Amino acid sequence: MDFDLEALLTLATIVTGLIWLFDTLFFARQRRSKAGVVHEAQAAAGVAEAVAVTKKYRDPILLEYAKSFFPVFLIVLLLRTFVVEPFHIPSSSMVPTLLVGDFILVNKFDYGLRLPVIGNKILPIGEPQRGDVVVFHYPEASALQYCEQNPACGPGGLQEVRRSAGVDYIKRIIGLPGDHIVYRGETLYINGVQIPDKALGLYAGLDVMGAILHQERLGNMTHDLLIIPGAEYVQGEWTVPPGEYFVMGDNRDNSFDSRYWGFVPEHDLVGRAFFVWMNWDAFHEAKLWHRVGTIIH
Repeated sequence: MDFDLEALLTLATIVTGLIWLFDTLFFARQRRSKAGVVHEAQAAAGVAEAVAVTKKYRDPILLEYAKSFFPVFLIVLLLRTFVVEPFHIPSSSMVPTLLVGDFILVNKFDYGLRLPVIGNKILPIGEPQRGDVVVFHYPEASALQYCEQNPACGPGGLQEVRRSAGVDYIKRIIGLPGDHIVYRGETLYINGVQIPDKALGLYAGLDVMGAILHQERLGNMTHDLLIIPGAEYVQGEWTVPPGEYFVMGDNRDNSFDSRYWGFVPEHDLVGRAFFVWMNWDAFHEAKLWHRVGTIIH
């Protein structure tokens, strides 16, 4: 989405903080001093006059708002930037792991602390692992270049790349920097090793009709995915560049991912998705309350 809540929140924090700081440095002491002198001189004249003097020299309304909202903006910004951030799942590309309408929480510190808006890492903590479900800023520039050079992307892919400008995506990390990825015949190979995959039967969910539920094992992590018999899909092989990641959706035949537009730079990673706290989809007659509290694997 084009609306950047993080930038707006950062701006609001800076503006309200500067208003408060500017008043503290240049006006607050003088205002309090004048109010005290006048208040003492007129205190004997009666309570009403004293109250009127107090109102005359009280904080300006803009300052009152700044002092009230600055702590709130600052706390929310710190939590959202360094601890956890909520996201909403709008599409079915991660079914069955994530359903349309899921509201999730994303861990912001697993991969290191970053400055708000500009995204520069200020404190390395950990590195993304194969199998992590991650939220990332869609890498429009590199995706457009990759798509223009690879026929597999197709005209529809180019249009989708342009539409995705400013959007945050969520996918699963399949390839780490330096990995060689092969995807053929609905089978995944990483560095020459076939990834274990077991068909479990027909998928019972309503999100994707006619799909077969599979279970895939990436390292020590097992997760479910969907394969749609007879569906068209992109196959090929890719070598992941340094500092970048290869991602795919768990709904393998209905996911616009690295197979089409390339790799995710480390700089664009937002964090690791770990928890579903609500599900609410306007197109579902029944709300999926059983989703609440689901741990994302």
